[in-house]
Amino acid sequence: MKQFTVIMYALLAYFSAGKVLAQNPVIKHIFTADPAPLVHDGIIYLYVGHDTAAVGVESYKMPDWHVLSSTDMVNWKDHGAKLSPDVFSWSSGGAFAAQCVFRNGKFYWYVSVNHKSNDVSKGGCAVGVAVSDSPVGNFKDALGKALITNEMTTDMKHSWDDLDPTVFIDDDGQAYLFWGNGSCKYARLKENMIELDGPINTFKPTDFTEAPWVYKRNGLYYLVYAANMPETIEYCTASSPTGPWTYRGVVQDTSVNSFTTHPGIIDYRGKSYFFYHNGVLPTGGGYRRSVCVDYLYYNPDGTIQKVVQTTKGVERIKE
Repeated sequence: MKQFTVIMYALLAYFSAGKVLAQNPVIKHIFTADPAPLVHDGIIYLYVGHDTAAVGVESYKMPDWHVLSSTDMVNWKDHGAKLSPDVFSWSSGGAFAAQCVFRNGKFYWYVSVNHKSNDVSKGGCAVGVAVSDSPVGNFKDALGKALITNEMTTDMKHSWDDLDPTVFIDDDGQAYLFWGNGSCKYARLKENMIELDGPINTFKPTDFTEAPWVYKRNGLYYLVYAANMPETIEYCTASSPTGPWTYRGVVQDTSVNSFTTHPGIIDYRGKSYFFYHNGVLPTGGGYRRSVCVDYLYYNPDGTIQKVVQTTKGVERIKE
């Protein structure tokens, strides 16, 4: 039944292309994952990981990140591979989930990669920062070393607990870095965006696995994340970016043909959008994923309605 569902989903996407205003997955020419949208100067920039694992290979092969852009949510321009782990001299590869944010005239791209240090305590995943004057690069290593290494976080004993960085800048200008696998971690950032401004804090929201995404809406803070395995998307809310966080429920059920998913949330031209990934493209799967987008709706009290995953996606925004 699962295989039949995947095949029918893929066929529907293929044969309806060009007959609807939008179509999931929105990126079809390459396999993409871990979407991180950014709205800047009226344009949506979408930062994605690039899956290149061969068909049938059950392990990640992610050599770089691509940047795409759109103003209508349907037509996406691929600016190409704009960052790779090779930019970081201390990295041994692995272009895992990442997010780019804008501050003080520069774009800061926070990434998770493997650390190649001979020091075992610094091995495993680490968080780095790349910087550029443009949302599409050229991006360079902002530090010359990792911002977060495995030795700095000891609450989880596995070496990949420093995955999936996301940055939230509050109205008062204070920036926060959130990340983690197995537990959620956060720390304040200095205004220069490349140094921690205080200790690393750890906590574990209900069902938390990885992929936090933090934002603020109408005075309420949202922590949205991948939960369980296979992954769903769940969330908490708080009156402060440091919590305490109150669990609110499920945002997205499991993705079709992918055991992972990853949230990316924006407001754009009067609507809210939810980015995620699945594995429905031909030859796709858990290591050959594809980015999708559907509408996100809120209840009057600020809680999030469960996202309806569709093949149609969202409508084209008319200029």
